[in-house]
Parts: sequence; C-alpha cells; structure tokens
Amino acid sequence: MTIVTRGLLATSALVAFALPAAAQTEVKIGYALAEDSHYGVAAATFEEVVLEETGDDFTFTHFPSSGLGGEREVIEGLQLGTIEATIVSSGTLANFVPETGVFDIPFLFSGFDHARGVLDGPIGQEILAKFDDVGLHGLAWGEQGFRHITNNRNPIHTPEDVAGLKIRTMENPVHLAAFNAMGAAPTPMAWPEVISSLQQGVIDGQENPLSVIVSVKLNEVQKYLTLSGHVYSPAMILVSRPFWEGLDDDQKAAFDKAAVEAGAAMRGFVDEVETSGVETLKERGMEVNELSAEEKAAFQASIEAAYEGYYETYGEDLVQSIVNYE
Repeated sequence: MTIVTRGLLATSALVAFALPAAAQTEVKIGYALAEDSHYGVAAATFEEVVLEETGDDFTFTHFPSSGLGGEREVIEGLQLGTIEATIVSSGTLANFVPETGVFDIPFLFSGFDHARGVLDGPIGQEILAKFDDVGLHGLAWGEQGFRHITNNRNPIHTPEDVAGLKIRTMENPVHLAAFNAMGAAPTPMAWPEVISSLQQGVIDGQENPLSVIVSVKLNEVQKYLTLSGHVYSPAMILVSRPFWEGLDDDQKAAFDKAAVEAGAAMRGFVDEVETSGVETLKERGMEVNELSAEEKAAFQASIEAAYEGYYETYGEDLVQSIVNYE
C-alpha cells in the first residue's frame, strides 16, 4: 500500500467518523387515557411494530393522560404538524369528518362482530379515507367498546330514570340528540374536566365503555353502573397529513401495519375487560344492573324522534346499510 493510498484511507475514515448519524424522526403520540389503558396498549404496540419494521428511522415520545391537551386540541396539533400521531375516540372526530358521527347512532350495532365488520369493511374504510381531506391521515380503526351509563343519583331501568340527569357526553351531536330525546340533561365536556366535575357535583354521571370506566377507576367518583350498551364506541389511529406525506413507501407500509396491529391490540383489551370488568367494578363497590331486552326496547323507543334527524344528517340508506351489514 502506497503512502498516498494510506493517506486517502485515513482521510476517508476521519470524514466518516466526523459525519453525524442519520437523525431519527420523533413521533409524538398523544392520547387521553393512561398507559395501562387500551389506548396505552395500542400506543405501545404501534411503536413496537414501527420500530421493528423501520429500524432506527423513528423515536417515539408518548403523552398519555391528555399530556398534550384534550382530544380536539391534539387533532388540531396533527393538522398543524406539531404532533405526529394520536389514538382518539370517535367523539371528537365528527368535528373534522362529519360522516364518522354515523357510527355513534344508538342501538345501531347488534354486537362486536357486527361493529368490527362494518368498520373493517367498505363503509368504514371509505370514511377513514376522508381524513386525508382535512390535514389528517386515518390509519386504522381501534375500539373502546359499547358505552354504558354511570351516575350518582339512582339506578337506571327506564327512560324516566334519566329524566333531568346531568350526564357528561362527548362533544358529539349524535349523542346529544339521543340523551335530549330521553329527557336527560346532556352536558358536553372535554375528558380532562370530567373527574373533577363528578367530584364537585357539577354533573351527575357520564357514559363510557367498560374499558374506560375500569381503567380510570370511575368507581371512585360514581355509585351506579347501568349496562345499557346504548352506543358502540370506535376509536381511531391517526397521523398528521404533513408527517404522512414526508414518509417513503416502505415507512408508510410500516405505519399501516403497525396501526392495524394496534387496533387489534385495543380490541383484545376490550374483549378482556368485557369479561372481567363488571366483576372488578362490583368488587370496588359499584352497584351494577344490566338493562333487560324489554328495558332496552323502551330506551330505543324513547329516542325514535332522534332517528329522523340522523336520517336527515347521514342518509337513511347509509344508516340502514350499516344495520343490515353482514
């Protein structure tokens, strides 16, 4: 080896040593619930699969328990490109893509298989794609489960039992219409305000799936749980459209795969809570009752007037296509 060759090799080595390592792209992911919730399980799965598929391209920073603000604020951060990803309930999504509100119609789904089939099928995927038009990119549907009512006033068996009940709902016109039709006093409220409002008596109750009721220990601030199953509550794994457009095809494929697996992890968590959550809440001291078929029919009848508004907003054909989906 000549002196010149040795000099060139040494120079190359010095240059390589001096170059910085390729910068990792930070993915800030915010969500409303704690890390040990179904949201946290989904976020952890999402990160794990992305890193498995992309190596050192990304680094994740998690902001559980509304660490970046309420769900609407986080979604607006995605639109601005200041936040990269979120796992979010359906309640706020209708403010950005109104069609998502159709899934919140009470008594729309017969059970989990029906709901999951609709979301994963053509109807759900068509609505997911609409988020590209509003500065967002919907990756996959997740899940919270069927919603139930908790309160501190009285057990609930009939629509008369919710008359005047100050119940927190999501900022969702579909839910507001249903509870107004029942005769309740629905109060839309961002999630970070709910626990303190229950403690202070600002509201009497709230409604959420068992996955939420158990994970945030609502038994500490609520006495009665009614298993009403009045609404199926999906969730969504969303990323910022500016962030998405900056990914190459392989990275996009990795995020798609990760989101599908994150959604499956959420559903698995919900399935587990559906079998164990009621007993857990009873052990914690909640008084629990489940609506019978006849009682549930009475609630369906009580919101019949709201359905006319749902048909006007979403189209009777779409609503019926969901009801009849197989």
